[in-house]
Amino acid sequence: MSSYEAAGVDIAAGERAVDLMKDKVAASRRPEVVDDASGFAGLFDASALLSYRRPLLATSTDGVGTKVMIAQRYGKHDTIGIDLVGMVLDDLVVCGAEPLFMTDYIACGKVVPERVAEIVGGVAEGCRLAGAALVGGETAEHPGAMGPDEYDLAGAGTGVVEADAMLGPSRVQAGDAVLGLASSGIHSNGYSLVRHVLREAGLSLDAVLPELGRPLGEELLEPTRIYSLHCLELAKAVDVHAYAHITGGGVESNLSRSLPGQLDAVLDRSSWTPPAVFGVLAGHGDIAQADMDRTFNLGVGMAAVVAADSADEAIRVLAARGLDAWVMGEIVPGDGRARYR
Repeated sequence: MSSYEAAGVDIAAGERAVDLMKDKVAASRRPEVVDDASGFAGLFDASALLSYRRPLLATSTDGVGTKVMIAQRYGKHDTIGIDLVGMVLDDLVVCGAEPLFMTDYIACGKVVPERVAEIVGGVAEGCRLAGAALVGGETAEHPGAMGPDEYDLAGAGTGVVEADAMLGPSRVQAGDAVLGLASSGIHSNGYSLVRHVLREAGLSLDAVLPELGRPLGEELLEPTRIYSLHCLELAKAVDVHAYAHITGGGVESNLSRSLPGQLDAVLDRSSWTPPAVFGVLAGHGDIAQADMDRTFNLGVGMAAVVAADSADEAIRVLAARGLDAWVMGEIVPGDGRARYR
């Protein structure tokens, strides 16, 4: 006899996962969230936008790439959702938008309620750190298409910014300072190269390397730093002109996106020391510096372009919030690209 369960889909497990994640999702709630008893849609009270003169809605969507494969191999699933939030909501804050809410989507070969609850719990925690609400999501079981221990996740977020407060290339001026905001590690980009190095060098995720002082798997799964609230508060405190979220493509590529065509960002590589994990990867993988630059954030998770006379105060503001920052370069006449000195 055929049935949905015989085909590999466990409806009861999905319902159990929802029950397990409810409290964690509730921790990300904002006052504007409106309950929908049916649960088919997430509702957000748009009257909150009436205080804006000309509100612009900002939206972003992303995933976490093959970092999920490290989480699956290492058996740690409670932080990969934080990575998802970092990839989605920290893109919104680049234009100055306040993240409002987010939804997620998880596809898996088999619904293991405790594992799904851990993943979604991470998403909810990331939303809390970003000041946003997790208003809904979907978990889909794909037996046959994915192995029982395989999963992938993606999400979408929405934010709002006052039109005349929008940050970006048009505000950047010659003489501005470029600040580096410290990353927590690799974040969520470059993991195809990471996995290649692990294979070629025969490195185990359980290996405790002297440079790291903890198992390699824990280092590689260090969750992405969430910058949203830091960046919003910094923009209130000092004269911020632009941000750049340093993701795939590295510092030069992403910072170039936040520059006007007639200005360059000249960066001083000696102004910071990348976290040890990047040296481990470069050494064990024999990776050229140019490839490291193009692939990883190298310790800079977000860049801020600020008026030169605001740089010192900006660093103090971020330090008071527990975030290391430093002057890593300056804006000069050029052709719209970021480059190392």
